[in-house]
This record gives sequence, C-alpha cells and structure tokens, in this order.
Amino acid sequence: MSQSIVLATGNAGKVREFAQLLADYPLEILPQSQFNVSSVAEDGTTFIENAIIKARHAARISGLPAIADDSGIEVDALNGRPGIYSARYAGEQASAEQNWQKLLVEMQGQAQRSARFQCVLVYMRHADDPSPVIAQASWEGSITEQAQGEHGHGYDPVFQVAGDNRTAAELSADEKNALSHRGKAMTLLLDGLKQKGIL
Repeated sequence: MSQSIVLATGNAGKVREFAQLLADYPLEILPQSQFNVSSVAEDGTTFIENAIIKARHAARISGLPAIADDSGIEVDALNGRPGIYSARYAGEQASAEQNWQKLLVEMQGQAQRSARFQCVLVYMRHADDPSPVIAQASWEGSITEQAQGEHGHGYDPVFQVAGDNRTAAELSADEKNALSHRGKAMTLLLDGLKQKGIL
C-alpha cells in the first residue's frame, strides 16, 4: 500500500525529480496543484524556515503528509546571494532564464566564481507536526561565463560542477541525481524517515 505525500511545489521540474528519486519506495508523490494549494508567502530568512512554511501550508490544505523543498544558489562573490531569493532574483514572476541572465550580468569581470546549490527538504506528518524531519545538503561548483546545456532547470545552465568541465544542465538525470544537492538531501531525508518508522 503506497503512502500518498503532497509535494509542496508548483515547479514541474521538481515534481519530476522527486518522482525519480523516490521511485523505489512505496510512496505516491502528488503535486500540491492537485489539492488547489495556493502558493504561500515565503517570508522566512533561511532555507529551513521557508521549507517549513511551505510544508505546513501544503499539509494543512491537503490533509496529507507533505514534503517541501527550499533550495537556491549561493555565490561567494555576491555574499551568498541570490540565496533564498534564487527563484525570484530577477523579479517576482521572473523565468529561470531571466534569473540566471541577471546572475551572469552581476558576475561579469568577476574572478572569484565559486558557488554552491543548497537544498533543504522538510517532511511533516501533518500541519502541526512539532518535529519535522529536516535534511540539508549542498553541491559545490562555480558560475560559468555563459549558459551551457539543455537539461535540468533553474540555474543549472550556469553552474559548473566542481571537478567536472560540464554544467549541471549537461548532466543526465541519473548523473545529476547522484551528485546534486537535492539528491544528497533526499538520501538524508529517507534516512530520517526510516529512523522515525515512516518508511
């Protein structure tokens, strides 16, 4: 019997990634759009706070356990920006391409290009869960000078993977899941769910 979990995102790319990452478990991942869950103000100051806000909101409206992801890219030369504002860096309704184009403009002429993706995953059994399972992981790399690659989503075309000459958008889905901040955070989250007897 598979357990239904609502995924607190409207991002189709993330829904696909989660379904792949959880394919081996008796879990049915349902997008929050199926329950008419509106987006919620992400007014936390950290990835953890924002992930909890989103998971609580989705669990309350759907009546199901919820997983939320808050992730973004931190660029050292920009003091960690865009950080929690990654998805709306170029404006509230900005596309992924507008966001990374703004980042490339800001990074012009910058020698220090190190950066990392951060991902926080939160699992809440219900909206009032006092002890959510929280997993956080990062993925090191650097910002390219121009976009490369057709895969992935978000900032993947401008994120060169550490120790590789390819961007995240040039990796296959399997390669990305093995290396990425989200793949690593999911492994940690699954460990936490097993420890709590949820899996």
